[in-house]
Amino acid sequence: MTTDYDMVVIGGGAAGLTAAGMSAVLGAKTALISDDKLGGDCTWQGCVPSKSLLKAAKVAHAMRSAAKYGLEPSNVSHEWLRIIERVHAIREDVYEGADAPPNMEKLGVEVIAAQARFVDRNSVEITSSETAGRRVVTSRYFIIATGSRPDIPKIEGMDRVQVLTNEILFELKERPQRLLVLGAGPVGVEMAQAFQRLGSSVTVVGRSARILERDDRELATMLRKCLEVEGVGLRLGEQIERFEPGLAHLKSGETVPLDAVLVAAGRRPNVESLQLQAAGVSATEKGITVDRHCRTNVNNVFACGDVTGKFLFTHMAEHTAKVAVMNAILRVPASTKNDRVCWCTFTDPELAHTGLGEEELRKRGKKFQVYRFPFSRLDRAITESESTGLVKVFANSRGKVLGASILGAQAGEMIAEYALAIEAKAGLGTISSTIHPYPTYALGNRRAADTFATKVLTPSRVAWIRRIFRLRGSTQGIVSLRHSVD
Repeated sequence: MTTDYDMVVIGGGAAGLTAAGMSAVLGAKTALISDDKLGGDCTWQGCVPSKSLLKAAKVAHAMRSAAKYGLEPSNVSHEWLRIIERVHAIREDVYEGADAPPNMEKLGVEVIAAQARFVDRNSVEITSSETAGRRVVTSRYFIIATGSRPDIPKIEGMDRVQVLTNEILFELKERPQRLLVLGAGPVGVEMAQAFQRLGSSVTVVGRSARILERDDRELATMLRKCLEVEGVGLRLGEQIERFEPGLAHLKSGETVPLDAVLVAAGRRPNVESLQLQAAGVSATEKGITVDRHCRTNVNNVFACGDVTGKFLFTHMAEHTAKVAVMNAILRVPASTKNDRVCWCTFTDPELAHTGLGEEELRKRGKKFQVYRFPFSRLDRAITESESTGLVKVFANSRGKVLGASILGAQAGEMIAEYALAIEAKAGLGTISSTIHPYPTYALGNRRAADTFATKVLTPSRVAWIRRIFRLRGSTQGIVSLRHSVD
């Protein structure tokens, strides 16, 4: 069958851009169809604006906390519109530099501003609002990367309060004085801290008894304490029963005053307009069903990123896009690396993770040891008055890294070393013997790895070393050292 394209990618977010660009670079005649501005959620409503806002909030907090650096604290108020103007400027800069159509066209991608819906497994009908025209295009392969959107729960009285989501949060002309955040996941806690630091009174309501359920329990508890010290109210293990103007009623009987509600309690896949049934593609309310090769039940149709309902991170969208293209174009059996997923919640301090966590390892019946190093003993953290934090590494008896979690300043940067260790099958011995510059936060990774070598070197082994080499010291040193890391 002769088709118009080798590859048609539907959706212009992180997954779609990666898939289209890679397909074109590999020599496939590629079209990228999107009815939204390229860049998707990450550029316009997610990662880029949220991290820009978090930086402003961090600077504001540092100004008020300057005394801990020996400086005069400043308690000036901050103009919300100037903060948002900076956020908007950064979004545009990222868009122009990476996401705008000319960047894709340079790679050989034909960008089509339209909505697509399947006619059959090899055809989509595209409709453009600009031209009011319709046409059918055909392709050997399709990759669906239409992303997701906020899932708005049905709560009595929600139509009587101002409801915000990440899609409109960064368009606000005024900062709400009292913000209720619904959801204690990454978006919820990040924005809770940001708005609290920028002058709002913030309360987080979450169904779970803890924040960041997917993260290490111990480190999430440490982060919770940091948020509470800053004044963020946390109502965990709670649900909202109903709203009335200016007030939320919780099922416990407690009430929370509010000016706006930020809904950060889950996502829904964008599949309704695709007419998947015409192509025979299976999907559930969680997303399009794919195997570990990102292939749907229809062998020439793939899906990647948020639309699959799995690992809703930009970096995983890019990873799954690469897996989809490898399987479709090159027919290389690439697979998603679900046991090697890493992520970071960009609160202050940051909380990052890679590989398998402590609870998951226990659930799987894996034997492992935990190697720890606190930021309170990390010289760079001490010099910067950022000593709240902990490196936790999970490894087997031979030092093979199974996973790691880090709470602390620059945790998102630090976790990459352990992600690489897992990918390269490098053990703690390798990290321990690798020269790290001093003083850096990354040195905390090596110091955590050093504890593996310390535990391997037992007092009885030191006693043997003394005998073999006729040494005249004692085992006091190793006993003391082992005690300090236990």
